[in-house]
Order: sequence, then C-alpha cells, then structure tokens
Amino acid sequence: MTKWVMLTVILLPVICGILLHFIKFQDKRYKHLYIFGYVLVNTVIVYLLLLSGNTEIIRIINFAGEKLNFSLKIDGMSMVFAGLVAALWPLATLYSFPYMEHEHNSRVHDNMFYSFYTATYGVTLGIAMSGNMLTMYCFYELLTLVTVPLVMQTLTREAVIASRKYFYYSLGGAAFAFIGLIFLIIYGDSLEFTYGGVLNLAQIGTKKDLLLFIYVLAFMGFGVKAAICPFNSWLPQAGVAPTPVTALLHAVAVVKAGAFAIMRLTYYSFGMDFLRGTWAQYLLMGIVIFTIVYGCSMAVKETHIKRRLAYSTISNLSYILFGVVIMTPMGLVGALCHMVFHGIMKICSFFCAGAMMTQAHAVYVYELDGMAKKMPKVFAVFTVSALALMGVPGLCGFVSKWNLAKAAFLSGNLLAVVGVGGLLLSALLTAIYMLTIVIRAYVPGSDFEKSVQAKQGGFTQYNDTKRVTDPDWRMLFPLILFAVAMFVIGVYSEPFVAFFTQVAEGLL
Repeated sequence: MTKWVMLTVILLPVICGILLHFIKFQDKRYKHLYIFGYVLVNTVIVYLLLLSGNTEIIRIINFAGEKLNFSLKIDGMSMVFAGLVAALWPLATLYSFPYMEHEHNSRVHDNMFYSFYTATYGVTLGIAMSGNMLTMYCFYELLTLVTVPLVMQTLTREAVIASRKYFYYSLGGAAFAFIGLIFLIIYGDSLEFTYGGVLNLAQIGTKKDLLLFIYVLAFMGFGVKAAICPFNSWLPQAGVAPTPVTALLHAVAVVKAGAFAIMRLTYYSFGMDFLRGTWAQYLLMGIVIFTIVYGCSMAVKETHIKRRLAYSTISNLSYILFGVVIMTPMGLVGALCHMVFHGIMKICSFFCAGAMMTQAHAVYVYELDGMAKKMPKVFAVFTVSALALMGVPGLCGFVSKWNLAKAAFLSGNLLAVVGVGGLLLSALLTAIYMLTIVIRAYVPGSDFEKSVQAKQGGFTQYNDTKRVTDPDWRMLFPLILFAVAMFVIGVYSEPFVAFFTQVAEGLL
C-alpha cells in the first residue's frame, strides 16, 4: 500500500498538470481552484505518509542485478526535504495566481506554465523519497528537464539565453555526478542510502585517493545546482523567470535538490569516516568558504533586486554545504537547519520582491525609495526576512548559523574554525545588502527628494509611488505566514533541532 501512496504523490502533480491542456475551464477562477486543489491534496497525502514513519526500501523496477533498481524509501532525510517541499508548494502556488495575471494573459501559455510548475513538485518529491543513488540521479536529471521551460517562460532573448545556460551547466554537473554513480556501483556494497556509507574498503585497497578524487568530482557535479563556485553564474541569470519560479528555484526545488544530493553522497554513500581528515575534505571546505564570501560580496554591489537575492542564495547554499563538509553529525544538523530555515527566509524575500515588481514595477534597488509608505505590509515582511537572513537572534536564521558555528568549533578542524570567520563576514555583508533595501524604502534620503522635485519640474521621475499599494490577499497571506514561521522557529527551535539531530545521527 505504501508503495502506491509514494508513487501517487510523485505522479499526481504531473498527471493533473498534463490534464490542464485537456480540461476546458469556463472561468480562470475554476482553473485556479483545480490547480490549488490537487497541489493541496498532494501535500496532505505527503504529510500523512511522512507521519506514518520510516519505510523499508521499496523496489519498483529492477534493471539488472541487485544494485541497479528503481526504488523508493522514506527515512529521516526524506522527511526533512519532502516536508519542506510539501509545506511551501501550496503557498507558492497560491502566490503565483495573482502574479501570473500580471505576467501574461495567454491561456495556453498559462497552462504550459502550471503543467511544468506542478510537475516540478512531483519530481522534487521523487528526489526526496529516492531509495538509492540511481533513483535519485534519475529524478535529478528529470528535474532539469521540467525546470528549463520554467526559466524560459517569458520567451524573451534573456530568458532563452538563461535557460540554455542553466541547461548546459546542469548537464555538465550531471556528467560529473554520473562518474560518482559508476564508482559507487563498482566499489560499493550497494547503491542504497545507508548511514555511514556503502564503500567496500577491502575492495578499494590502495585506491583511496582515486575514490577521493571521484568524490570531489561528484560533489562539484551535484554542486552545480547548489551554485557552488565556479559553477554559479547560471543562477543570477535565471532570475529572468517569473518570481514564483525563481522563488522555488532558490528556496526549494533546484538548489536544495543539489544540496540534498550532496548530503546523500557524503553521509549515505561515501561515508564521513572515509572522507574526514582527507585532502578532499579540506579542498571542498576551502571552495565552500570562498563561495560564502563571494556570494555576499557580489550581492553588495548588485543593484537589480532579484539578482541581488540570487547572489545571496549562492552564499547561503554554501552555508549548507559548509555544514556538510564538516563531516560530523553536528555539522549535518547545522546543514539541515539551514536547508529548511533558509528555504522559508528566501522564498519570503523573493515573494516580497515579486510583489514590489508587480505592484510598483520596480526591478532595481533605487526604484524602491520611499516605497514602504505605499506597501507597508510587504516591506514589514521583507524587513523580517532581511533580519532573519542576517542571523538576528529571535529569528530562524540565527538558529541555523549558531548550529553551524557550534559544529565547526566542536569538530576540531582548524579550517572549519576559519570558516566561522567567513560566516561572520557574510553576516556583515548580508546586513549591508539587505538593510540597504529596507532603509531606502523607509528613509529614502535626499536622492528621493530630488527625484520628486524633478517630477514637479516636468522631468521624468524614476519612482512614482502614487498608485502603488500592497497586493491582494493571495500574495499577502503566504508572506505573513512566512514571517510568523521565521519568528516562531526562531524562539521555539528545540523540536526542529532535536529532530534534525536524530536524523544526523542515523536514528531516523
């Protein structure tokens, strides 16, 4: 029975999305109700499945031998990732309805968007519930195919170029990851996700350095979707996609799938005991620390709102990878904390940016001067997300950063301690690039006054806030819910950290 339920939550969003092209809706409201209905039903089924607890590995298709099979399984890691995806997707879908009304009016175009949008939901759940590396790799590749049309949605020249770059980068990363899969087939006892790893040390013998090299290749391959340096330039360019797409690209589906795959690779395939203290660990930790600082530095100088948030994502994803490469259970706790909490913070900030774009037609930071008076609710929520991303105590961002720093100091790894300095520098830079937006919106300064005077003198003003208002409830409800979640988790994080600790210690 569990097998069919797991297949249902993966296939339901895909099939219902395809049916959009065949069902004739007399009113757009009925179509929205249909879309939101099956997404919400799928989320309810996912949570019922997760609450039922761990499952044994369920083999769906056997390709060849014992190792090569398509299988599903729910363990602690599945619960974390699938729970995050299932929680955020209905809210993102609700937000997308008013946003896409501003984007275009083509019915066929709209159906195409929601077909791929909800198919991505099912494919991402497939990654979360994969029972072995081969199954996860298949869903991982499929994720690229269903998200490329979303990046290309507007069909502008910039969108086509961005989707092409995303596709090429993802294919290259998948090739590196595939090499890791082949070596796991040869030198692993199985491809199943087993806490502590599956490598056969007797068979490896003197080839440890070769396996470490393959691990680095696979790490960087999966790291393409996690936007690790130097394979991160596709992410800011993908910001040309509609905001409901970029929010899920940056907060849930694509980038978190990359981070999740690296967690599986490190803790459940190669094993932290095999990797800890090796040159591979130090090399990857150095790359991750560099990416943390690089992403924040680029965000400070970027004036385009969505690209600034994209560079912020690049930095914060490497927070997650920093926890992974510490290669201790405590490091994995920090990584899981930031994977979940950053998902909430970043989807909230992107949705705020989308509201600014649809309501005020603002795409650059300087166009937001004085806007907080006209959009008080949106900017209040954006301020909460900014403070959370900075790591202010009382909000969820502080909890994950605290656990990452704690794991670094307890690991006894000198480079990890240096990495804490990178986290502190990143927090400072985050305060600069996020609070710049907030301060300019609330206290626009002399430049704004000059622009008003220029308007009155007959010149064009870059920011006219007269007709700008907060969006309707379909946009505001998810934003307010995210703001509340950031606060509640920040002050009551113990249940989350306790659950992540059980997962990180292999108890779930």
